[in-house]
Amino acid sequence: MKKAVKDKMGSNTILHVAEASGLSPATVSRVMNNHPYVKEETKKRVLDTIEKLGYHRNNVASGLRSNKTKTIGLIVPRISMFFHAAVITVVQNHLYKQGYNVMICQSNDSLQMEKDLVKTLHSTRVDAVIAACTLQTTDFSHFDLLMKSGIPVIFYDRVPMQKTSAILIKGDDVRGGYLAANHLIELGCKRIAHISGLLSCNLYLDRTAGFEKAMKQNNIPVNKDWIFHHELTYDNARRDLEKIFKKSKVPDGIVADNDTSAIAALEYAKEIGLNVPVDLKIIGYSNDPRSAIISPSITTIEQYPDLMGEKIVKVLMSILSRTNTEDVLQEPTVIPVQLIRRFSA
Repeated sequence: MKKAVKDKMGSNTILHVAEASGLSPATVSRVMNNHPYVKEETKKRVLDTIEKLGYHRNNVASGLRSNKTKTIGLIVPRISMFFHAAVITVVQNHLYKQGYNVMICQSNDSLQMEKDLVKTLHSTRVDAVIAACTLQTTDFSHFDLLMKSGIPVIFYDRVPMQKTSAILIKGDDVRGGYLAANHLIELGCKRIAHISGLLSCNLYLDRTAGFEKAMKQNNIPVNKDWIFHHELTYDNARRDLEKIFKKSKVPDGIVADNDTSAIAALEYAKEIGLNVPVDLKIIGYSNDPRSAIISPSITTIEQYPDLMGEKIVKVLMSILSRTNTEDVLQEPTVIPVQLIRRFSA
């Protein structure tokens, strides 16, 4: 496996090659820049050393000439999540066509791992970093290490809520939360539960704001016993449903802020003998492919990960080429969402 260039300026690579070949860093640099006054035997010695060390000659030379590694770091919470997997695919494919490699890093929703990954990407001297942060990330200052070194940072989906010099690209989650709740209200639901994520994360703060806006607009009270904020896992959603349906007063509609929770709600409802959507209407979020194949299929909110991935690449290329950056630095870019009607609501 070929080794990545260790430093954006190429200095670490030059020193490594110089030490291994027994030549000076200046001589190695002259060879890689095709200086005319270099002996053939010296040139061969340097190139043979580069090959022996596992570096790719063209990448080393290119890095020296352009001060670029042509590598982009991409940090995601979990590759297994449908939305992030879709974004990764689009970003990687588009950047590959532009001559860039993507270093995909998974934080496993661990803040400490995210911090370590930032340090790793900084030492690797990537040209830019794209990141969707962990649910625990409320202080984004560890990314300052990158920006202070001139490495642009684009946050997408899970983004800082405080002021930042980084670029933000996110979904219209307030609109998504509103569409979900309002759809159930239009279908006649008056007792609506909400299974959402941690409010320290912009996604769930915004979706909750949209949910509450629809409820208030239609004069429907929010029952606090039916509102949940935690990590959105299948098991957590089932526990929510167990709590809800142990009581005499139960909801006639559920808004779940991801499709995994919506699937958990649907399966639990069927287990206790409820007819979905007659007795209980359920709506999810994300348009995960699983939501379309379960029976009944789940009404959900489409986030358009392909569109988000394309926008990330467009903005990134603009930054790296230093053209048209003013318009993307001032305000977050918001990707639209859409209600996808199926049979659960």
